[in-house]
Amino acid sequence: MSAVDHIKEIEAALSERPVQRDDFVVASWRRCIEQHGLDPTKPTPAYILPERQLRHHQQQAERLTSIARLGLEDLFRQVAGQNYVLLLTDAQGVTVDYFGDANFEDDLRASGLFLGSAWSEAQSGTNGIGACIETGRAVTVHQEDHFDLHHVPLSCSAAPIYDLRGGLAAVLDVSLLRSPQPKATQALALHMVKTAARRIELANLMAEMRANWVLRFSRRPEFVEVDPDGALAIDDSGTIIGAARQAQRILTGPEAEGCAVVGRALNSFLDLEMDDLPAFSRGRSTRDRCVFLKTGDVVYAHAIAPQPSVRPGKPRPSAKLSTAFAALHCGDPIVEQTLNIAERLARNDLPIWITGSSGTGKERLARAIHKKRGERSPFVVVQCADFPGRELEAILFGDTGGDGGLVARARDGVLFLDAANELPATVQARLARALTDDGIRPASGTNPIAIKAKIVSASTVSLSECNLRDDLMFRLGGACLDLPDIDDRTDFDGLVDKIIRFNGIAAPKAFRITDGARSHLRNRKWPGNIRELKNALRVSMALSDDGCIDIEHIPKPVTQLRSNQVADLEHSLEECGWNISRVARLHGVDRTTIHRQMKRAGVKRP
Repeated sequence: MSAVDHIKEIEAALSERPVQRDDFVVASWRRCIEQHGLDPTKPTPAYILPERQLRHHQQQAERLTSIARLGLEDLFRQVAGQNYVLLLTDAQGVTVDYFGDANFEDDLRASGLFLGSAWSEAQSGTNGIGACIETGRAVTVHQEDHFDLHHVPLSCSAAPIYDLRGGLAAVLDVSLLRSPQPKATQALALHMVKTAARRIELANLMAEMRANWVLRFSRRPEFVEVDPDGALAIDDSGTIIGAARQAQRILTGPEAEGCAVVGRALNSFLDLEMDDLPAFSRGRSTRDRCVFLKTGDVVYAHAIAPQPSVRPGKPRPSAKLSTAFAALHCGDPIVEQTLNIAERLARNDLPIWITGSSGTGKERLARAIHKKRGERSPFVVVQCADFPGRELEAILFGDTGGDGGLVARARDGVLFLDAANELPATVQARLARALTDDGIRPASGTNPIAIKAKIVSASTVSLSECNLRDDLMFRLGGACLDLPDIDDRTDFDGLVDKIIRFNGIAAPKAFRITDGARSHLRNRKWPGNIRELKNALRVSMALSDDGCIDIEHIPKPVTQLRSNQVADLEHSLEECGWNISRVARLHGVDRTTIHRQMKRAGVKRP
């Protein structure tokens, strides 16, 4: 269908002439024009939220996202072979989690099938996620169903995820960039996304209501314990305090769909009392656990007793993280999510790209990945910014010694490319070839050199902002992880306490910090992030005679090199033989700071 025909069809629908579209699509088209003021003749590119705004939405949705993630990974494994993209949005239609093929990242970003994309109907016109939010039900919006011409190639199937009181919490969507098939072929995709959404609701209820009775039920006895249709949470008085969406539909029947069940007595819907619940545990056959509904239907039930609560006191460490990763976690949910992903990816050979400002802990995360793989395997660090192209190439591939260089030493371990965004162009081509299965021929010798190690790259800028060859960029960016600045973390106090505790282990006295000193640290800017905070606390601990850290013990901020000190900078570089790491150590700053100062001052390596 041409763009002109598509616009004419929208005009026909608004004039109430018959069109071959679902009623919800026509209703959405009408809202787009009458309520949102959109124009079908003016295509609008996909909108991706700025990083700070996206992070706010992710923080708000963090708990549900962490609960849903395993289910999302399982669903993506099922659909990835058919080129589907998986999006999880919040109730406003902002994508807070995303699974897609990195080889098509540019196309996915341009189409809006990407992290941070905004899919509300008011923003993007008729689409799967927006229509799902408006109607509250699972829908497929296929090609010309879309209002905006920019989105017409897409095919999107979306299902709502509800909270325990029946409010919309999120939307799960599977989409195709292009689908040459008719809309009916997306029925399976719609079924899969509905099933996944139902399971996420059940997992959310189980996680939130551990301290209460939970009643799971299914229309078939063989599924009640492994894949129930719905679940309820009940307090000690027999009142329903939480319900999955499908449970509400089953309890009230199709005629009364939308009738609230939360806040009402359990025996209002089932022929069941609180005293009966223990009899519906796993001690009986599932076929013997039938319960009659007030509607006359029968379901099979599984009752789960309240779980003991965690004792108050010391915050519980993350149960999901192994020791190496838990050591990096101080309570921030975004960092915890990043650590969880890193740990899950540690044992395979998929490359990882870590982005973070100076001092955020990129190398520590890389070493945690190495430790998870096995400490006996090699961990080889390559300082990509410290050497000119030919010298770095020789160090990597052993052109002079014939030993395969650092690439050979990293075999079966981790090759850590620090400041990978600084890789010289001459090295990039050879590195890209070495990352293929066939490898490359060394300058001397006949055996091809292929990198047989897990590649972990670190940079202060995102992969998409790096000046890297496309073939290398896609080979290094299997998974991209972000480490936030201290200013963007919610666990500053936890960081302070962990640093003091760790650095005070060998001290003859126990350290504590006053509220005033803690407040002073919290209100200060930390351009050096964790590294700068750690140094400041170490100095404070050394200056404290009685183990009490107060404001007077906190050192002043580290003086940074100024951009107008060109002569001093050049002198330092010359004195250190243009070794960036040595200059950085001389001035007490990070290598990336020196690089920024050089760039700002127009100083170039001879």
